[in-house]
Amino acid sequence: MDDQNKNLILATVLSLAVILVWAVFFPAPEVAAPSETAIVSADGTIASPGAVTALTPTAQTDTADVVATGAAAPAALLEAPRTAIETPRLSGTISLLGGRIDELKLSDYKVTQDEGADTVTLFSPVGSDSPYYALFGWAASTGVTPETVPNANTNWQLVDGEILAPGKPITLAWDNGAGLLFNRIYDVDADYMFTITQNVTNNGATAASMAPYGVLARHGEPKDLKNFFVLHEGLVTMADELTETNWDDMPDFDIHPKEGVPAERIEDVQNGWIGMTDHFWMTTLIPAQDVSSRLTAKYNPSLDIYQTETVMNKVTVEPGATASNTIRLFAGAKEWETIREYQTDGVTKFIDSIDWGWFFFLTKPIFWLLHEINKLIGNMGWSIIGLTLIIKAVLFPLAYKSYVSMAKMKELQPEMEKLKAAAGDDRQKMQQGMMELYKKNKVNPAAGCMPILLQIPIFFSLYKVIFVTIELRHAAWFGPFRDLSAPDPTTLLNLFGLFPNGAPEAGSVMALIFIGILPIILGISMWLQQKLNPAPTDPTQQMIFAWMPWVFMFMLGSFASGLVVYWIANNTITFTQQYLIMRSQGYKPDVFGNIKGSLKRKSKED
Repeated sequence: MDDQNKNLILATVLSLAVILVWAVFFPAPEVAAPSETAIVSADGTIASPGAVTALTPTAQTDTADVVATGAAAPAALLEAPRTAIETPRLSGTISLLGGRIDELKLSDYKVTQDEGADTVTLFSPVGSDSPYYALFGWAASTGVTPETVPNANTNWQLVDGEILAPGKPITLAWDNGAGLLFNRIYDVDADYMFTITQNVTNNGATAASMAPYGVLARHGEPKDLKNFFVLHEGLVTMADELTETNWDDMPDFDIHPKEGVPAERIEDVQNGWIGMTDHFWMTTLIPAQDVSSRLTAKYNPSLDIYQTETVMNKVTVEPGATASNTIRLFAGAKEWETIREYQTDGVTKFIDSIDWGWFFFLTKPIFWLLHEINKLIGNMGWSIIGLTLIIKAVLFPLAYKSYVSMAKMKELQPEMEKLKAAAGDDRQKMQQGMMELYKKNKVNPAAGCMPILLQIPIFFSLYKVIFVTIELRHAAWFGPFRDLSAPDPTTLLNLFGLFPNGAPEAGSVMALIFIGILPIILGISMWLQQKLNPAPTDPTQQMIFAWMPWVFMFMLGSFASGLVVYWIANNTITFTQQYLIMRSQGYKPDVFGNIKGSLKRKSKED
């Protein structure tokens, strides 16, 4: 076996290993079944899911970490007055019971691409199938009790404004009847950021100490949980560095652990934030970035509530004085440009809330480049092809050396055959002779593998970008290719897209068999790339090369179609580069002759 064929075999094995590892560790996403677990309310009675509210944090200096605020029954929330949220990108309501933001839809996004599909719902109130909401308040300390500070069941009054919209804040007020007057101002921008300002005025005769807080509460795991290895879903915390915790690890943050630590808690954090992230959506509490706060994650097994909170420093309000605190809430889509703007506006390392993965040093620049190309072209499919052209241009110097080395090895083939004949069974003599031949002609037999080796991390990174970033969600190319983040929808069953229906369900056995037109084109492109060189004489090598394109074709059939587009473009450019470079070095690949030769061998075998 000559060294060039060894390189090709090695490249084949490496590429197959990538696909096999991906298939094993990154299986098709599974949707978690809805939880039917009953919930124990604060008074110990059994209630239906969604019939309780989150737990309220206490002030930072207190030893107890949580106190139950009592059940907020769905009926009470239905009867409570609400004020609307209307922005260009959000719609929803704020309940005056607790001042909770618990209804929120993302106007720009649909659940599916089907006509009449529902708008994506982010927040839902207690009593719905998947309660998820934001609460704000003051945690009691010296001079006040939990009943005399606002909590999840406080009945607020709307005193200013009617509808929350950009540039049109609303103000809620509550008098505790014991000398403290609270008001809360809600503001929202044109994207996804809420600003909540909490004020307290002490009209009493004694000082009152309390700590402002914000809480995100989610009852049960998300119904559409992907459970996909390549994707992080769950807790995200920024405290000097980013920490990610999956949903199934959050029960470790039990509020009643044996060691007495109430939850996963980080004290005295500056420039931090904490929240919950789904595949494309995220909610995040962002305290003032220049002051200390406590970030906490909790799971209550009896209530089945996942909770994140931020508690700011305790303040003491003297008689006649007023205290104020501001906290921001991000609730929306993880759009790169939008999140980057918030980072520029002072949210520390907010861009890291997007799951860039282990190869972040590649995924970030690859996405940036893809995003910038798409801004010029306006089509993600063509942008992926443009990205491929740029990547191939960057790697061209290395590819050039590789293909020149391969062409020189072809020229040395007659001399190598003479060495084999002269050495006979003496393999050591044969190897020494080949090394001298390579050195004399300045040929690197390992150069052919380098482009393949570099393609592996690029492949992983591009797959991460295509799967994780919302900019690729429902991104159309042309014709039947309406979502480049999903597998190719064309198949023999719908005559490769001529009919709108008939494609098998993604991840099913039928989908693995009846692959789309893009994987077929990928297999053909790999097969043609092989034909730049005559088939190896060794029967084992012949078998590997004969099967490789078609194995890849079926294994990549269930991958995101955007990734298959990249691979096709990469193969096409590689074929062109290799053909032209080999010709420039005096070696003329006989593609059609090699095709005829392989067909003749097959007919003889038959």
